[in-house]
Amino acid sequence: QVQLVESGGGLVQAGGSLRLSCAASGLTFSLYAMGWFRQAPGKEREFVAAVSRSGSMTTYADSVKGRFTISRDNAKNTVDLQMNSLKPEDTAVYYCAANYMSPVGTWTSTSINYWGQGTQVTVSS
Repeated sequence: QVQLVESGGGLVQAGGSLRLSCAASGLTFSLYAMGWFRQAPGKEREFVAAVSRSGSMTTYADSVKGRFTISRDNAKNTVDLQMNSLKPEDTAVYYCAANYMSPVGTWTSTSINYWGQGTQVTVSS
């Protein structure tokens, strides 16, 4: 079965950095555009970033543009999210997402084929 397993979450002070990683198995990784969403308490799940199947194209939510970088390694079936200059408002559960044959864009959660279980990121002020 398909599994997306996130790692790398934790507690960090404002201005700090974290790197999230997602390891995928059970799917043909190169056929899926990959992305990250996040969900804060009491809020809807929101799009954060996406990377194309080849890794050549990326897109970001305006709130993270210039601070976060998404990348993928098709040889290792992994997708990473480097998060710099973190702010308290970045606090959320972060979810890895797989989107079959999708173009890169600002995805909605309903378009996602597979989700990871989520990893908590907490940014203290």
